Amino acid sequence: MVTGEDALFDLEPTGVADPGFDALVDLPLEELMAPDWAEALRPVEPQLRDALAFVARQAGNGAEVLPAADNLLRAFRQPLTDVKVLILGQDPYPTPGHAVGLSFAVSRQTRPIPRSLANIYRELHDDLGLPPRVHGDLSAWTDQGVLLLNRVLSVEARNAGSHRNKGWEALTTAAVTAVANRTDATGRQRPLVAILWGKDAEGVAPLLAGAPSVVSVHPSPLSASRGFFGSKPFSRTNDLLRAQGADPIKWELPVL
Repeated sequence: MVTGEDALFDLEPTGVADPGFDALVDLPLEELMAPDWAEALRPVEPQLRDALAFVARQAGNGAEVLPAADNLLRAFRQPLTDVKVLILGQDPYPTPGHAVGLSFAVSRQTRPIPRSLANIYRELHDDLGLPPRVHGDLSAWTDQGVLLLNRVLSVEARNAGSHRNKGWEALTTAAVTAVANRTDATGRQRPLVAILWGKDAEGVAPLLAGAPSVVSVHPSPLSASRGFFGSKPFSRTNDLLRAQGADPIKWELPVL
């Protein structure tokens, strides 16, 4: 029902101390995200600043905020121009140690993996015959242009949905709009497929500017049996990418 997020471009520890949420509030956009994302999201910078200030206040008042500050905007460190698949989640996982800044992903050390992700792996096997993995490192997907974005980018530990309506929705609305409206040198829309799991994700469908989407219920254990299993999102996404002249995603994850 919730989704998740870990280090900068990969899921390995960076070896750099977390700067803390206060340090993020006044950093230039170009230091918070990839340059093309900074340009695209500048119109909603005030809402981003409000959300960062809220998170910093919560942490300053003793709340455990997830994910860690150095992962909070991790999804936007992947260049906007490289995105060809959007997988939209809800909130970060509220379980301490799970959220890593990428929807549905956890760190490679996390055991057991969250049940939503286990259901995604089950469908990946049923759809493409790929073996399930015991780890939750999805960076092999992001490296190929899969944007793993949550609708809301922070959460208080053990309190799912606690950071909704704090400014994040304006930011992620702008992000989805930016992804959908990219054009190439000839003015043609760049290839994009949106994978929308659950009602929160379906709500961004009007922002997609006609880009194709693969829609089903959420992979949560509460809903997966009502239409997620058997929906074949991975093969359908690759078919839609090929139809747009784009390379398919290699969905198989490495053994760690």
